[in-house]
Amino acid sequence: MSKIRTAFFCQSCGYESAKWNGKCPSCGQWNTFVEERVQKDTPAKQEWKTNDNPLARTQKIISLSEVQTIAEKRLLTPDNELNRVLGGGIVAGSLVLVGGEPGIGKSTLFLQNALQLKDVKTLYISGEESEQQIKMRADRIRASNEQFYLLTETSTQTIFQEIKKLQPQLVIVDSIQTLQSPFIESAPGSVSQIRETTAELQRFAKESNTPVFLIGHITKDGSIAGPKVLEHMVDTVLQFEGDQHYAYRILRTIKNRFGSTAELGIYEMTGTGLRQVTNPSEILISQRDDLLSGVAISATMEGMRPLLVEVQALVTQSVYGTPQRTATGFDLRRLQLLLAVLEKRGGFHFGVKDVFLNIAGGIRVEDPAIDLAVLCALLSSYEDNALPNKVCFAGEVGLSGEIRAVNRIEQRIAEAEKLGFDKIFISRYNKKGIDFSKFNIEVIAVGRVEEVYQQLF
Repeated sequence: MSKIRTAFFCQSCGYESAKWNGKCPSCGQWNTFVEERVQKDTPAKQEWKTNDNPLARTQKIISLSEVQTIAEKRLLTPDNELNRVLGGGIVAGSLVLVGGEPGIGKSTLFLQNALQLKDVKTLYISGEESEQQIKMRADRIRASNEQFYLLTETSTQTIFQEIKKLQPQLVIVDSIQTLQSPFIESAPGSVSQIRETTAELQRFAKESNTPVFLIGHITKDGSIAGPKVLEHMVDTVLQFEGDQHYAYRILRTIKNRFGSTAELGIYEMTGTGLRQVTNPSEILISQRDDLLSGVAISATMEGMRPLLVEVQALVTQSVYGTPQRTATGFDLRRLQLLLAVLEKRGGFHFGVKDVFLNIAGGIRVEDPAIDLAVLCALLSSYEDNALPNKVCFAGEVGLSGEIRAVNRIEQRIAEAEKLGFDKIFISRYNKKGIDFSKFNIEVIAVGRVEEVYQQLF
């Protein structure tokens, strides 16, 4: 009979200890250790067909010069947004982890994509829903696929037996926290179970060259549930974000070994599933007839995609002792920096004002080029004077009040022109080597905050 032992695992990072600790020596978190039963037996190695797999691992030491460079074989899905965030399609043998809040649409997104892949044999493994529930969702999406197969099972041993029979070309697991390995004694969802089941799926993906998608739960602070080592094991980590009170969803890349980590996909939740938003700039700019103060449009970039987003600012007289500073979708420390620049370089007394900032559309923007639009929205609300309707901004603001150059300025200008804007304010340092005569939009180059204020107000 196998010897059973217990160990203590950190629920935050997966650190294993022989005794309970108040503070984890690995990640520094307090009161995260839980006791779990662990079996010492190691899982038997699964054998997968690798004869036709050029990426199969070698079992001997070789020189780097002997390694053959093979182009990544990618599977293109009908979903262009998913292809973009994955770096150009699904890579064969990749392990992709997708996290998101409950009810945000993770299962709908991947069920919809699996049903649209008509020529790919797909296995959808569900540990949370029955076949009837998945069938009801498929009927609501109004999609069908003869190559789509279901398996409602949580034991990895049974799952791999069925996989060996079916030989699927794509595997989707919903969710990784429900799976249970027979080689670990602890309950499903525990640190050791999540780590072991992910390791088994990783071995399967690499040895069989089959892409695997893992849908994961998130904790209250927004991180993916389970040990942090889970994100290190997989090839790609995607975050599915959005507010349940709004129809729009954002698929963001957190980690990607096969592409950029700055890509973004935008969807709209409808009654028949998720719809791709091909022109997100139109939904991120609110439709309004009247000119309102405190509103500015910024030309930003998310990865390779230009976006025009609306910045809304409200500056009011502070009625309490300490002025409030609130930012939604924007770094609060960056807002305080811009307020200090306006106070020092422009002579505006924001120290006695409450300042509220919001990025319309529910997205979070980290592009430094949004600085100029934030600054102009603050000045517009401060002066209670609306900015012109067809003007947008793209520039980073320095501590000395200068407008700094930003990258990919031609793409930003082209996006503004496509959406019908008449003027765009950029840094004068962006003018070098660029022919602005090919654009029909008026490009205004400025060097300092004072110049922007004089041009607008």
